[in-house]
Amino acid sequence: MLIVVGLCAQFAIAQKRIWNETETEKEKRLEWWLNDRFGMFIHWGTYALAGRHEWVKKRERIPDDAYRKYFDNFNPDLYDPVEWAKMAKAAGMKYAVITSKHHEGFTLFDSKFTDYKATNTPYGKDLLKMWVDAFRAEGLKIGFYYSLIDWHHPEYTIDRVHPQSANTQEEYDALNKDRDMSIYREYLENQVREILTNYGKVDILWLDYSFPGKFGKGRDDWGSVELMKMVRELQPEIIVNDRADLKDYQGGWDFTTPEQFKVPEWPTYEGKKIPWETCQTFSGSWGYYRDEHTWKDTKQLLVLLIESVSKGGNLLLNVGPTGRGKIDYRAEYALSSMGAWMKYNSPSIYGCSQAPESFEVPDHSLLTYNPKTNRLYIHLLDYPLQNFTLKGYKGKVKYAQFLHDASEIRITAPHGHWVKQELSENDINLRLPVSKPPVEIPVIELVLED
Repeated sequence: MLIVVGLCAQFAIAQKRIWNETETEKEKRLEWWLNDRFGMFIHWGTYALAGRHEWVKKRERIPDDAYRKYFDNFNPDLYDPVEWAKMAKAAGMKYAVITSKHHEGFTLFDSKFTDYKATNTPYGKDLLKMWVDAFRAEGLKIGFYYSLIDWHHPEYTIDRVHPQSANTQEEYDALNKDRDMSIYREYLENQVREILTNYGKVDILWLDYSFPGKFGKGRDDWGSVELMKMVRELQPEIIVNDRADLKDYQGGWDFTTPEQFKVPEWPTYEGKKIPWETCQTFSGSWGYYRDEHTWKDTKQLLVLLIESVSKGGNLLLNVGPTGRGKIDYRAEYALSSMGAWMKYNSPSIYGCSQAPESFEVPDHSLLTYNPKTNRLYIHLLDYPLQNFTLKGYKGKVKYAQFLHDASEIRITAPHGHWVKQELSENDINLRLPVSKPPVEIPVIELVLED
């Protein structure tokens, strides 16, 4: 009996596995993504015509017949994905992820399994193919977001995030009595197969999202296990997020996705640090929102990027193009401003991660570290006056310079007749110029001792 129980337990554990990739193989597969650190998210669909949030159908409980006007009038005549790609590259982004289908159910690609697609709008073209070609031409990695949720499909059962959501089990039973989720599961699998088959190599798959519990949906509703096995078979080098409710499956996910907040520290799972990427917006909406005005300034955006890297993570920063296919002018300005900083300071981002714990973080600063070059980067969020003390850095620093222009920063005693500060035997002092360098966030590059 004990042997049987033991074998059953081993079998159960073995079943929690999508594939047999080793940790070393996974590290190799994620290597480019962990190096690149900065990507563009793109939320685009017919909701851009409403211009008031990508969840407008749910928020305003708009029925299908009333929502149809956005499909009938979708004609992004100014769509130029080459321009988008150049904008992303100039901002310092290395990869991009676009909504092949968002919750509204509309597909940017020419799917064989629905009429609710870009090729049936007045525009009449496969928007995804054009996008893939443009971004690949600029040397950017490409990824597809695909919504597990679908507010258009007639067999998708109504749940708590659906525009027709109800309050009681009886109401849901009545709404769903003629709907068959198994038919939608097949549809979902067919469309994921399409996007992973018809566009060449896909670097990232972003599935969104599971919400188990009362009136919710999880892995069984999506058929996540079989879906992920298919994904791994079709695109074995792809990187997949963690929203298909497969956190306890080996190979069911590659990275976690804190959304719209800063993590206090490097995220862990079962006591181990895990790959992670925060997805963030310039303002309060993912889709185009004409009248939304809570836009972050350049320093806030740069801090989002730097702080993510300082805790071992990536930043996926979103744009919501207009109904005519243009990047919002406010997003264009923000991307340009970030690009101006990245042009000179990107070595403190690419290939970098959290600094070793032996380096104390100075006040009003963020640290990143490149283990291959053995260089430490101090990002000065609040520029200090001349004397900048690094506690515990004695004997660890070979040379110091500003990153933006490679100008030397002298390691010397505190300057000034009235300075009373005394360095401890383990500290060093950097002599900074009085005037802040002409960059939003100056970066000190320390060449460390071997």
